[in-house]
Amino acid sequence: MGYSLVDGSYPMSIPRILIVDDQRDIIRLIHATLDSLGHDLEIVEAPSGEEALLEATQNKKLDMLVSDYKLPGITGVELMAKVRKRHPDVKTILITAMTDKKTREDMRSAGATALFEKPIPLADFLDVVERELGLDRTILIEENDVVEDDKSLSTLLTTLRKQIDAHAVLLISERGRVLVRAGELKDSSMEVSLLSTLVNILSVSQKVSRVIHQEKFHNLHIFKDGDQDIVLAPVDYSHALLIAGDDIARYENLTERLLPLEEYRENIKKELKSLGVTSREPDADGEESSQPENISAGSNVKTEQLEKMLDQPASKKKAKSNKEADAFWEEAVEKTGNIILDPDKLSYEQATQLGLTPDAKKK
Repeated sequence: MGYSLVDGSYPMSIPRILIVDDQRDIIRLIHATLDSLGHDLEIVEAPSGEEALLEATQNKKLDMLVSDYKLPGITGVELMAKVRKRHPDVKTILITAMTDKKTREDMRSAGATALFEKPIPLADFLDVVERELGLDRTILIEENDVVEDDKSLSTLLTTLRKQIDAHAVLLISERGRVLVRAGELKDSSMEVSLLSTLVNILSVSQKVSRVIHQEKFHNLHIFKDGDQDIVLAPVDYSHALLIAGDDIARYENLTERLLPLEEYRENIKKELKSLGVTSREPDADGEESSQPENISAGSNVKTEQLEKMLDQPASKKKAKSNKEADAFWEEAVEKTGNIILDPDKLSYEQATQLGLTPDAKKK
């Protein structure tokens, strides 16, 4: 589909994504991962920077570039700069095996939309694709109920964020859903992984609260000295505040900065109750009535296995030959076509179909 020669604008079309990597198995897996979303996407592949640049010169709009950072003869940052001369609005996701801070900062300062280290966190990757391309969200779905339009809760979170000088304050449920947000995380591309991990922490924290018969929630879970400080503050048995910002958990001002939390937690709890959003109280035996919901999509291939394929082998003993790996994944993708984003959910029947069980190997 060409662009208009009158004003240079592009016609409406389905999103077009260019995947660039000199390893064919990486391209195939990223392509299959994108297919698992079920959206209408035009996906183009290029095994080199030169072919990617040739593709970018075609009279077709390019919405997203997904590229390895280290390509033969050119870096992903250099490729991004060249592609943007032709497509200034292109969204760029860079993938790298390099973990040093300077390289990451260079990629971010160059204007990359998102940066992922290998092994790629697939749920986060797909969430960024959906968010940046304006697609219907299927990975990280925010709650669609009375809470999201409530101005009182939004005001509470916005006021708290300004008062403690945080980047973001999110009210999340025990299922890892965002009910209300004020501000944005410093690196929103990792929001799925962060939420799913914090939900597990919240679940354990709730169990401790039940054991000690805690009536008011004063506990905090603090993570400092990373890309940004994170504070998880339970509100009740079903909700918590996620607070993120620079130096908000520094010891010398921790008490002063987080002191307002106590009042805000009580006010948020009251507001939720007034909206009819009640906390899931413990059962009579003290056990949880349900487990936190995992964020997932697709249904057949383990994310953990896919991510290992995108990573460098940890040792020669554990690494399969390239032929064996290619054969396995070609067969897996051909059989399933979908990718599961919850590494804890692979049924025995699915494992048998993929040849991962002892019984299947005997056949």
